[in-house]
Formats: sequence, structure tokens, C-alpha cells
Amino acid sequence: MDQQTMLVTGGCGFIGANFVYAALAQGHRIVNLDKLTYAGNPENLAPVADHENYHFVKGDICDDALVARLLREHKVTRIVNFAAESHVDRSIDGPAPFIQTNILGAFTLLEQSRRYLVEAGDGFNFRFLHVSTDEVYGSLGDEGFFTETTPYAPNSPYSASKASSDHLVRAYQHTYGMDVVTTNCSNNYGPYQFPEKLIPVIILKALRGEPIPIYGDGSNIRDWLYVVDHCEAILVALEKGRGGETYNIGGHNEKTNLEVVKHICAILDDIRPGDKPYSEQITFVKDRPGHDRRYAIDASKIGEELGWKPKESFETGMRKTVAWYLENMTWCEHIFSGAYRLERLGLGENQ
Repeated sequence: MDQQTMLVTGGCGFIGANFVYAALAQGHRIVNLDKLTYAGNPENLAPVADHENYHFVKGDICDDALVARLLREHKVTRIVNFAAESHVDRSIDGPAPFIQTNILGAFTLLEQSRRYLVEAGDGFNFRFLHVSTDEVYGSLGDEGFFTETTPYAPNSPYSASKASSDHLVRAYQHTYGMDVVTTNCSNNYGPYQFPEKLIPVIILKALRGEPIPIYGDGSNIRDWLYVVDHCEAILVALEKGRGGETYNIGGHNEKTNLEVVKHICAILDDIRPGDKPYSEQITFVKDRPGHDRRYAIDASKIGEELGWKPKESFETGMRKTVAWYLENMTWCEHIFSGAYRLERLGLGENQ
């Protein structure tokens, strides 16, 4: 891919930060626009803060004037939209921010891009890549997979807001001819994930000797994707993807939540053994309202059309992830010094 100037939204978040590292490694220029809400952590990108091709801007993707200025000032040729409220439990407790950021924010980016392209004229090299989720498809039964043609059936305020933004992206391609690509990914894990998600919660609760919570009976199934593989897939879609297309990105790693917890406990037993097996800390708790039973991605399209496939297996990626958290406990403690304390969210009570 030729060097591009990318406006990366939400680049201080989990997937966004990993993407910034991957894009800089390929020689691209990055303008990172992040509001720095609870999950946006500038410490994630401290090693590249002074990189000649990296520029950070604190701001909101709903700010029309700011988005318009950044596009023109930096002569942006690519937008990669990671910015989103993304935690299902938080969307249950308080859905309003999800509507604001995930729908109105995506609209602002699209509309300001449209105006920017009108000024730039025909032939300007520009692409808008929208990062979405497999949760827009709803819940699967025991068999089958989500494909790019699976009807949308979101079941949480989070997934409904992401589905809405996906439709807006599609509309701007069909109505205005904008070069857009949408990617829908399965559950990511890896370095820099905010510790309210399943994988870091398991690791940190285990190390603290606290109960490791599993929703319901632990039989909910997810497809797990190592975040670095995901970011490489996005870069491939940016370069080779067909305009107007959607690409599902998955790790080919279907696991029940209970399998994931037991696997992480076994890794910890191996590399940070305690007085007793960590699996003895597993505790089953009240299930999340509207908890989808199974997600599974068919990622054959991006493999066949663009030649991408994940490099990490569940075993290799998870061992790397556990090792990263063990080596970066200071990063975790800095987060705990704020408002989040690994407390249970998403019960939808007293709201």
C-alpha cells in the first residue's frame, strides 16, 4: 500500500491502539482523534507519541467543525473509524452515549467526508473504513455461521447502535458514491484491552485471588480473534477491499466462555503458579439480560478475495495475551487508579 494519511478515530482504545502500531509500521501517517473517555488511554500509545508520522488530537467525532478541519488540514486520504462505545454491559446500564457516539458520531464522519470530497473533486483517492461487530447479526443456534449477507438482528443497545451506523455507511456509498468498506469482527483479545472485558477480567481476578465470574452456565459461545490479526485484516481491506463491500473477520476459534476461563487458568497455572489451581476461583453469576447465545463468523470471503487469514491460533494468541498482562501490571494499576474497579456492570438494575 502506498503511504496514506489516515484519520483514525478512537485510536487510544484497545483495537485502535493496536491498529496505530500496525499502520505506523507500514509507513502510514496517522492522525488519531480520540475523546479519551474511560476506555481511551493515551498511555497505550506512549511509545509512539513523538513519532514523526503520528499526531494526536483530543476531540469528539460528533464535533463537525473539528472533523472538517482535520480532514482538510492533514489532507486525509483514509478514515478508519474505531470510535465507539463498545461494552454491552455499559449499554444496558446507560444506552444514551451509545446512540450519541455510535450513530451520530458515524454520521458526522460520513457527512464531513462527503463535503470534503465535494471540494476535492473527482478522482481524489479517499476511502472510509468502518469497523463494526458480529453482534449486529444477533444470536446463532447450535449450527451455522454469520456471513456478510446474514440479516441484521441486534439484541442490545450496543449492537443496535452499531447496526445503525453500518446502515449509514452503506447509504453513503449507494446515495453519494463514497468509497466505503465495512468490517464486522468477532470478539477480539490481546494487549491493551480495557479490563472490563472477559479476558482481562479473568486474568486480573485470578491474580488477585478473587472469584472469577462467569455469566449464567458459561455455555455462551464466541469466536475469538487476536487483535493484531484483526488489525492486519483491516489494513488488507483498506488496500485491496472492493468499494461498498462488507468483510467479516473472524479467528476460527469458537469457544464457550467456560472453556476460555479454564484455558486462561491453565496458562496461569503454568507460568504464574499459585497455592492452588486458579480454576478453583471460578464462580457462576446471574446472566446478562438478553445475552446472545452464540456468535460464529464465516471469514471465507476476506480469505478468498483478499488473501487474509489469522496467524495466531487460540492457544498461541491467548498465551501471548496472558504474558502481556503479567508484564504490564503497572498499566493495569493506572487504570484502576481511576473510577473502574472490576465491578460488575450490565445488570440493568436501578437505572
